[in-house]
Amino acid sequence: MVETYVITGANRGIGLEMVSAALAKQIRTIAICRNPDKAVALNSLKARYGSLCEVAFADVCDASSLSSIASQIEGSVDAVICNAGLMSARGGINDAGNTIDSIRSVMLTNMVGPFFTTRAFLEPLSRSIKPRVAVISSFMGSQQHTSGSAYFYRASKAGANNLVVTMSNELKARGIAVAAYHPGWVKTDMGGQGADLTPKQSAAALLARLDELDMSKSGQFINYDGERLPF
Repeated sequence: MVETYVITGANRGIGLEMVSAALAKQIRTIAICRNPDKAVALNSLKARYGSLCEVAFADVCDASSLSSIASQIEGSVDAVICNAGLMSARGGINDAGNTIDSIRSVMLTNMVGPFFTTRAFLEPLSRSIKPRVAVISSFMGSQQHTSGSAYFYRASKAGANNLVVTMSNELKARGIAVAAYHPGWVKTDMGGQGADLTPKQSAAALLARLDELDMSKSGQFINYDGERLPF
């Protein structure tokens, strides 16, 4: 039986590479992004893989657009990967980039987005024999960090981690495993070119961790290499 994955933030970086890797494994993939018409690489994958790849529009801060996609799914969804994310001001407390609009945007996308996404796909997830939710977080959201910068990106990822714990507690009764993942320091627009991993390397590792996710790991914060991380 062909598995089905839903991946948000699928038009670039780690998200795009996860879509590519999933399709190469013959996993049916619903790739969600805000501007499908401009997602050239994603549409190339659609052209290559045909019906195995669906490119869909949704803003993860818009619950109705996510629910619209979910309502059209026949059969099950085996994994939801909440990958869409934003970086906000990177500086300290006096960084002028910490405006109410930038704070609202990063908090909604990085924290509320995974909540709306997971909630929207609960029904098709419940039809899977191994339903999983992966929230792509960051070690920058760990309470163990020692930095004094990127206040609201860190806060948003800490919130996403807390959300994972709460969802894992509630969804345990439904047999849905939920975990947060640190993708590593990745060469993306957010991570910069001095980072350790390419998006392809990170994506391959994250999909391997997703294969391992079951109820015994639900509620955990996990590194891309499989190491359990502190919240």
